[in-house]
Amino acid sequence: MKTIVQGFLVSSALFSGAYSFAQPASQATATLYENVRVFDGTSEKLTPPTNVLVVNNLIKTISAKPIQVPTGTTATVISGGGRTLMPGLSDAHTHIWLTATMDEILKGDVKQLNAIAYQTAKEMLLNGWTTVRDMAGPVFQLKSDIDAGKVLGPRIYPSGTMISQTSGHGDFSFPEELPRSFGGGLSIGEKLRISSVVDGRAQVLTAVRFNLRNGASQIKLATSGGVSSADDTPTVQEFTSDEIKAAVEAASDFGTYVSVHAYNTASIRRSVDAGVKVIEHGQLLDEPTVKYLKNKDVWLSTQNFEEFHPPYTPFQIYKEHQVVMGENNVFKWALQNNVKLAWGTDFFFQPDGVVQNIQLAKMTKWMTPAQALKMVTHDNAQLFALSGPRNPYTAGKLGVVKEGAYADLLLVDGDPTQNLDIVADPAKNFRVIMKDGKIYKNTL
Repeated sequence: MKTIVQGFLVSSALFSGAYSFAQPASQATATLYENVRVFDGTSEKLTPPTNVLVVNNLIKTISAKPIQVPTGTTATVISGGGRTLMPGLSDAHTHIWLTATMDEILKGDVKQLNAIAYQTAKEMLLNGWTTVRDMAGPVFQLKSDIDAGKVLGPRIYPSGTMISQTSGHGDFSFPEELPRSFGGGLSIGEKLRISSVVDGRAQVLTAVRFNLRNGASQIKLATSGGVSSADDTPTVQEFTSDEIKAAVEAASDFGTYVSVHAYNTASIRRSVDAGVKVIEHGQLLDEPTVKYLKNKDVWLSTQNFEEFHPPYTPFQIYKEHQVVMGENNVFKWALQNNVKLAWGTDFFFQPDGVVQNIQLAKMTKWMTPAQALKMVTHDNAQLFALSGPRNPYTAGKLGVVKEGAYADLLLVDGDPTQNLDIVADPAKNFRVIMKDGKIYKNTL
């Protein structure tokens, strides 16, 4: 690797270690990747040897011919040695603020929880995750600090609080706590801005608008029970049609969409009929309803769950088993019927760490490595773009290696379109990690 200013070699060591530092704003910067084979986010195979020029934070030129470094720029030249250059990974369902343990969350020490979230964000970026959609939690300040370059982390599409009915998936009240409308106070989930517990059309509208005021790019609603919640089951329906429609109307007024936590057929059909654009989970769906999602052009944002058994009760372990047993059919039917698929991890109560990468590598149970990579690059980015005018990242495209796209890039040993296990060991195999045109890891 060497550094060039106006075409002249000025330094052979831009980096004193694995991480880069931003150049002065007045100086245009560039990175030239030479002799790389590109996975562009959509193709099944890598390109022949290619050169890719990044200028500032966007991909400027992609060519099989040598690329001249623009005059007036400070450029870093990276010899790819035939390695794979690909888009950064994305996770469509994260909970950065909930990767603390259950005990840490229940203590409610916001300073400690923030520190854990900031460390988690840094680890995600350094494991190759350059964009995530956060589906419940107070990550607005973290997102702002990352975007300002104050701390390391991925791009974040925040939802704010998960909106839940009383006795719903996001109601973390203790059993005999009175609801607010009966004179009770805020539950711990509401105090920590993890959830909003509401009932009726008016309260749903307020909860949606509260998240939009704080900067949510999309809205998260729980319309079925779940695994981690103490009392409800994945088979129950939550929120009435009118309540769901209220959320959709309020989100649509701001140009964005509602995504719902829902597992079972009845709750998902009710949600889709109310105008919901994205289903989170869906592991208890039947095939006719999977086809219904296709016909209604609705996204299925799902996960490959396993029976991890966090600090769960026997009841929660039973619910987890139900969900895991249903996912094989759902993946099969979704792929057979060309449903729009997005993918995420949905991990919480434990640090994500490299577990995200390991879970991605396991997707070859249902699809080819190239299909899985397309899903966590190009396809996830298409889902993120549903936020329309609420989209915080519009200067370039995400999830692709194309001219004009954001320079969120990984330089990888080997060919992950043929061997997805490569992504499971980012410390070893991800040689360069770039986000927004800045290099955050370089082990070449």
